Amino acid sequence: MFEIILLIITGVATGFLNVMAGGGSMLSVPIMIFLGVPGTVANGTNRIAILPQNISAVLAFYRKGFSNFKLSLSLGACTIPGTLIGANLASRVPSDQFNELLAIIMVIVLIVMALPQPKTIEVNQTPSKGRLIAGHALMVVIGFWGGFIHIGVGFLLMPVLNRVMQLDLITTNAHKVFIVLCYTVVALMVFSSQLELVWKYGIALGIGTWIGAWIAANVQIKQGIGAIKMVLNIVIVAFIIKLIFF
Repeated sequence: MFEIILLIITGVATGFLNVMAGGGSMLSVPIMIFLGVPGTVANGTNRIAILPQNISAVLAFYRKGFSNFKLSLSLGACTIPGTLIGANLASRVPSDQFNELLAIIMVIVLIVMALPQPKTIEVNQTPSKGRLIAGHALMVVIGFWGGFIHIGVGFLLMPVLNRVMQLDLITTNAHKVFIVLCYTVVALMVFSSQLELVWKYGIALGIGTWIGAWIAANVQIKQGIGAIKMVLNIVIVAFIIKLIFF
């Protein structure tokens, strides 16, 4: 029972951070490894939790009038080839090697989070043809990363949507959650066909991510996120030490 409660709480934080910016899965995947789940399986099981998180956020953005499903769907479709390659590759990585890789990726993402973020472009217009083509092309790479490990994908998606395609921040997040929903369905199908996922843990996380994503999509402000990220960083450093040395 303790494990389920811990995972639900972790899920709330994960869903909130993922919708607001990114990096939430740096909590959910390591916490499952901490509970004894092999790294590769934890990576696949995490997709169970990502699914309700993004369904919740998509619905919340839709109710607020920030949806363009035609563009979201075309962008999401472009992630699928990369997702298939990434997820199939990730499902074949031995768990001990995955843990080492995860630690390295978490260090890199921590550094990215600590760097001064470039100013966002606040616009709300239809992207030009050239920007649309560039955005769709970059989705293939994002799909690979999302299929392979997902961690940090928000830090790839947001610059593409906001700076390359010049969408405003709320519209960017609305597209982001729909795109992640698209490739997560495919990634989950790949992982579930090749690994024995821990559905109990995934569903517990999913309950939390649904709540966290709904809160983030409805709030869409940065008040309090600094404190959350500070705690997140401390926890992540502890997980990195565990993954490398224990």
